[in-house]
Amino acid sequence: MIKVLKVTVKPEENDTRLDRWVRRRFAGLGQAQIEKALRKGVLRVDGKKVKSNFRLQSGMEVQMPEFTINAPNKSPAAKISDKDRSLIKSMVIYDDGKILALNKPSGLATQGGTNTNRHIDGMLAAFDDGEYSPKLVHRLDKDTSGLLLLGRTPNAATALAKSFKSRSAKKTYLAIVLGTPRPHEGIIKGYMKKGTGQMGREIMVWGRHGERNAQYSRSLYRVVSRAGEKASLVALRPETGRTHQLRFHLAEIGYAISGDRKYVCDREDVGGIPEQLMLHSWRISLPHPDKGQFELSCPIPEHFAEAMDMLGFDLPSTMDPFEDIQ
Repeated sequence: MIKVLKVTVKPEENDTRLDRWVRRRFAGLGQAQIEKALRKGVLRVDGKKVKSNFRLQSGMEVQMPEFTINAPNKSPAAKISDKDRSLIKSMVIYDDGKILALNKPSGLATQGGTNTNRHIDGMLAAFDDGEYSPKLVHRLDKDTSGLLLLGRTPNAATALAKSFKSRSAKKTYLAIVLGTPRPHEGIIKGYMKKGTGQMGREIMVWGRHGERNAQYSRSLYRVVSRAGEKASLVALRPETGRTHQLRFHLAEIGYAISGDRKYVCDREDVGGIPEQLMLHSWRISLPHPDKGQFELSCPIPEHFAEAMDMLGFDLPSTMDPFEDIQ
């Protein structure tokens, strides 16, 4: 006789897909087993037959069989090396059970891709508590350092993702750029799309309104500190989240980010500072998944701090360089 389980959906699991909710309770369970249980009616929500993509709400009761896993499956955490587990744990700068904040180092990818096997997403099971693993709610380029937020619970991840999508999340980046932008503050905007650069590399290029795959982009910038006309420390606020947006925007107005070899301009390199991309995700302000406003700033990495010191740059005098244009 099949043992039937009845489990009530917790508040922190609100708005979670049914199939994902089930898989969290049975590590290694295949999608085919879930679909079969749904077709047979042995997996139900509040006594009703639903589909695998059904969104659960807090307080609902899920009736399901005690699934048998088809094949042995190690827990996700067991697949992480001790080196990677130690690395991801060392990045934590904030954790309140809902929001997990990491200080991502330059050179480590956020997610996997072609020829990218080591990345943040692949290490997150190190935080698995047997029920949930944190979920990424936004991304940073591989060579961009700094603040990366994750949702600790399904409900928190959904709320945070909505904040980024609705643009209620205010992100502030710092960059060391070649030269000094004129004027010292402004808006860079236009339509972007994927194109082809030198050596056949895929890069972002300008597009036109209405053009297929062209997306609107908008960034605010403000010069914070200058080293004559040689280089500047610039605060940036992307109001949209397009691929390589800040790097592309700055290069296109003639002030590329120091260390960027993909998006360049005709200015000379600064020289004498670390040859890494000088772009740092410094601060984020957004609604907390529970209540109130969440604000956090991220320490400056060693390579960026070294360059700032050599050029005589100071951090912005205010935690929000764009507070006068909210």
